[in-house]
Amino acid sequence: MTAIAENDEQTGMITPALATQHNLTPGQVAAMFNVNPKTVARWASSGVLRSIRTPGGHRRFREADVVALLNRS
Repeated sequence: MTAIAENDEQTGMITPALATQHNLTPGQVAAMFNVNPKTVARWASSGVLRSIRTPGGHRRFREADVVALLNRS
């Protein structure tokens, strides 16, 4: 990964490298944990689950991060 892509990943912006990964919506993550999508948004705000933002401002969650949290629970 390039330095530019790493920097964009740290700021939470979607880069082409991140776009090729499987990203999940808050609703999809909520269904996996059997919780409300607002709970998933709170997890993202508090740092429990890392999220990235689309250019339109919507949250997306990397599948690897979600699976890691599922395995931790």
